[in-house]
This record gives sequence, structure tokens and C-alpha cells, in this order.
Amino acid sequence: MKAAAIAAAPDYGRSPAPRYLQVAAAIRRRIEDGAWRPNEQISTLAELEAEFGVARVTVRQAIELLENEGLLRRVQGKGTFVASEVEDRRWLRLDLRWRTIAETIGRNVPRFLPAATPPPPPPFDEGDGPRAAPYRYLESVQSRRGQPFSYARVHVSEEIVALAPERFAAEPTIAVLATLPDLTVTGARQSFVVGAADTRIAEMLKIGLGSPTVEAHLVVNDGAGRAIYVADVVYRGDCVRLDVDLLG
Repeated sequence: MKAAAIAAAPDYGRSPAPRYLQVAAAIRRRIEDGAWRPNEQISTLAELEAEFGVARVTVRQAIELLENEGLLRRVQGKGTFVASEVEDRRWLRLDLRWRTIAETIGRNVPRFLPAATPPPPPPFDEGDGPRAAPYRYLESVQSRRGQPFSYARVHVSEEIVALAPERFAAEPTIAVLATLPDLTVTGARQSFVVGAADTRIAEMLKIGLGSPTVEAHLVVNDGAGRAIYVADVVYRGDCVRLDVDLLG
């Protein structure tokens, strides 16, 4: 068994995230960094317990989480091994191009949530353009292979919803906008901030309290310049990669 190079174990008691999530994150990072290669046996439960200074049950919870993610596999009587194929967890590439964003998000099926009553007002920023009221308010969680990766709060013009009501009720809103034949989009802009999961986001995305997130504000304007789509989307920080063409 190859021993991964390790530093002194951090003080896990100082983080608000559950300890098993912190241990899982550390193991996940080693796999992503190549400290443990595909099909290679990782440290034993006893070694991980001693290294991280946590209880055996905490290590087991971390291993089970990574096994469910497909990163690890347990072999009875032999130990725990890295999976044969390790998927790139930074699969969600936000490359800031309108069509690519719509295509990437459109591959996944949203789970729509009961909307707040009354709905909150659209989160307008300076430069978002004139409003296209009234708006339909939607909340949803998107998942990939059973793992939630984003939580969206969306305001979309009722006039636009009327063009394809069945699709807006079943598909990611941004993907519907990008494929409506009768809609002309003249503006689409997105801004990002790095944040941390509060209690509700942690519950929605199945991550630890205080885990890193990427928060996006996205606005789409129609041919008249009206903001027909205004959204705040929170992504899990561990699945996002930001790609920017500096010459584009």
C-alpha cells in the first residue's frame, strides 16, 4: 500500500462542518491530486483514525460517502481501494459563454421546490436592464447522478413562460430560454462570488455548514433590452471549474 504524504492533522473541531465531511474532503483531495491512484489501496481505518484524530465511526462515514460518490470501493478482507476510474469532480465548467452554460445545465433535470408565498422580488443589480414584470418565481435543486450540485432562485417573465409552459415546468429555465425559436436574446451576463454554505444551502446541496460555494447572478435580456430572466444560483464549490478565454 502506498502511503500518501500528509501534513499535521488540522484541528477539525474549529470548523462548523461535520467531521466526517472534513475527513472525506481531505481523502477526496488526495485522490484528485494523485496521492492515491486508481485501483490503489488507501490507508486503513486505524491509520486514518489516528491521522485525523477522529473516532472510527467518523472515518467509516467518510469512506461510505466517498464510496457512494464512486471514488472508493471496499473489498471484504482486503481493505479500501480507489475506484478503477476516477471521475473529474470539477465537471461543471462555467466558461462564461451563453450557449455553453445553457447546454451544460440543460443536461440535468431540476427538482422544483414549492415557491415562497409571496415570492421575493427579483434580485436586480445595476446594469441588469429594465424589468419585464410580471415574473414567474421558481426555486429548484439540480442533481447529477443523484448528487445535488446547485440551488437556483429564478424570476422569469410570465410573457416568456407563456411561450412554452410545459417546458418551463419540467426543464432547467436557462436551457428553455436558449432554445425557444421565437425568442431573441441580445444580452446575457453573469457575475460570481465565492461564498460559504449557510444552514439552508448545506441542507439543499448535502454539504457541510460553511463548505465553499460559488454564487452566480445571471441576467438574460430580450430584443427590447428587458431583463426576462434574473437568477441567483448557488453551486457546490467542489464541482465547479471556472474557464475564461482571456483572448475571447
